[in-house]
Amino acid sequence: MTGFSTASGGGADSPVRLAHADSFAVCGPIEFPATRPRREATQATAPGATLASGAGTRAIEEEPDEFRTCFERDRDRILHSSAFRRLAGKTQVFVFPDDHQRTRLTHALEVAQVAVSVARALGLNVALAEAIALGHDCGHGPGGHASEDALEIFVPGGFDHATWGADVTLQSLNLCVETLDGIRNHSWSRPAPSTPEAEVVSWADRIAYVCHDFEDAMATGIVTADMLPDAVRKQCGTRRSQWLGAFITNMVATGVQTGKIGMGVEAADALAAFRRCNYETIYLRQASVKQAQRVIAMLRSLVDFFADRPHAISSLDARPDIGAGSPEALLAAVTYVGGMTDRFACRQAITQLGWSTDRLPYGMNL
Repeated sequence: MTGFSTASGGGADSPVRLAHADSFAVCGPIEFPATRPRREATQATAPGATLASGAGTRAIEEEPDEFRTCFERDRDRILHSSAFRRLAGKTQVFVFPDDHQRTRLTHALEVAQVAVSVARALGLNVALAEAIALGHDCGHGPGGHASEDALEIFVPGGFDHATWGADVTLQSLNLCVETLDGIRNHSWSRPAPSTPEAEVVSWADRIAYVCHDFEDAMATGIVTADMLPDAVRKQCGTRRSQWLGAFITNMVATGVQTGKIGMGVEAADALAAFRRCNYETIYLRQASVKQAQRVIAMLRSLVDFFADRPHAISSLDARPDIGAGSPEALLAAVTYVGGMTDRFACRQAITQLGWSTDRLPYGMNL
């Protein structure tokens, strides 16, 4: 059976095993392997690009990797983290999405594609842009942006998925300060990030979600291409590939011509009009508002439940010092609930709170 094939290429007397018996691919011999120090010297060429150096600046000092730069290690850590994997079960726009609709995970991947395209063309640090893009939404709770409204009453200063992701969700990964800064400040409501790569991700996030959210809404019949703002249809066309191409091309051209990370005025105005259209026709439509209200009620009830019963949180089994209703218990409850996927949160509402399915967000399929 082909599924049980083992590496047999190379011949019985060869010191190397190959995946395929007829393999002919070669990569050398290589006189100088592409070690980290050699690659660091050529990874970013633009005057303002962020340079990787050794292990990077981390909360806990580490030895540098032999082959990967510090930002490549960050990207890999985020990619393999449970927080990133759980994005597959978290809402982008539509709770319990159909197979073809976006989740937080696919959104992050699309943001990374846009960010890498721009960063590479402008000679910036591609690995840093990709790491920030992949991690930028790891702080989101279940149920989309409604989770921020739900959890803000439990967090001093309010709940912001950007800062929560950098300072809580991904804290254990010991990421570089530049990566964390980009995640923490990717939202336009936050202070400007400290690197051009993070600025690219801020734009890439907006470009990606504006385009793919409208496409998803078109697929469900909520909107049609005729509802696009005139500026978008005239400058960018009526399909996602055209929208993305126009915005990415404009960002690259603007960076080349001005040395700044941004868009020309007409393109930026078109993107802003596109976003307003999404809010008016998708995010703030009555069905979305009702769904958000159900999400908020469920998540707040779950936080109250686990704050009063902190040892129902498996990660606190070895922490008998955390008392019910304490600030530590509340933080643990918000962290636990904020990390849940949509379906797991609903199952917890059923099993722990005794809720009936008619109180859950619409569309739940257990």
